[in-house]
Amino acid sequence: MIGRCLCAAVLCGCAFVPAVWGQAPAKPLPAKAPAERLDGPPLVSAKAWAIADGKTGKLLWGAEEAQPLTMASTTKIMTAWLVLQLAASEAKLLDEIATISDRASKTGGSTAGLRVREKYAVRDLLYGLLLPSGNDAAVALAEHCGGKFRGEGQADEDPQAAFVAEMNRRAQSLKMVETKYFDPHGNGKNHASARDLLTLTWNARQNARFREYVQTRRHQCEATDDQGGKRAVTWDNTNRLLGIEGYDGVKTGTTGAAGSCLVSSGHRGDDHLLIVVLGATSNDSRYLDTRNLFRWAWRERSAKADGGK
Repeated sequence: MIGRCLCAAVLCGCAFVPAVWGQAPAKPLPAKAPAERLDGPPLVSAKAWAIADGKTGKLLWGAEEAQPLTMASTTKIMTAWLVLQLAASEAKLLDEIATISDRASKTGGSTAGLRVREKYAVRDLLYGLLLPSGNDAAVALAEHCGGKFRGEGQADEDPQAAFVAEMNRRAQSLKMVETKYFDPHGNGKNHASARDLLTLTWNARQNARFREYVQTRRHQCEATDDQGGKRAVTWDNTNRLLGIEGYDGVKTGTTGAAGSCLVSSGHRGDDHLLIVVLGATSNDSRYLDTRNLFRWAWRERSAKADGGK
């Protein structure tokens, strides 16, 4: 059967839709969502976000901030903090030389380009961990330092496993109840909430060396191979916000499961804020989300301060 226009037999200008026998009627369109509000925080692509006062660590605002989500390389905040806490009590730790194992050199995901049997000072490996977000550097640090966290009767425990166990103990001590670590780098199933990452970041930033590392844009050092040969190494920070005045850290994170994540520290005048975004839709989106949240939060803080005068 041929579909026919039911208008008068003249050119009517209506759309001609052929009839199709047996075709189910189209489902009705869903109702429109309410009009967007003009107040409140900006729209973001991230699955969760949270904002804290940088001076006190107090949570100020958030969305899905208690939801445990895969955290990718924001894991390395804890990895670095543990090493730097050890260094605070063991003055020579940062100058100790770590030899890169086969396991470390073959760790998948983001890399610092470490080669098996190369030797690095621990202080340099921390840059390899935090700037190019080296999963290989995370394993190398865990292997080198993990033995210091072995419990009584655990002399044969894998040092990386001992290090990860200490990561979880520290998380528990900070009441990071939505956090669980399975590795020192975040290429697996480590998860945390946005508010837990704020808690960790505020505590880690009390360490002056941590603050120095996470705001470094480029680091150069030397690696020594097992024959004594030297190789120059340069690492650039993956955090693009460091190219803008006022931002001084903290850590990026990206995997297929986690999406794009970012933990940030920003200053504007005397005001200091920490912001976490988890599960943004792209690397560009995590920066846009973060900058929009900083702008909004600073305006809110400024308006509240003006209103209190």
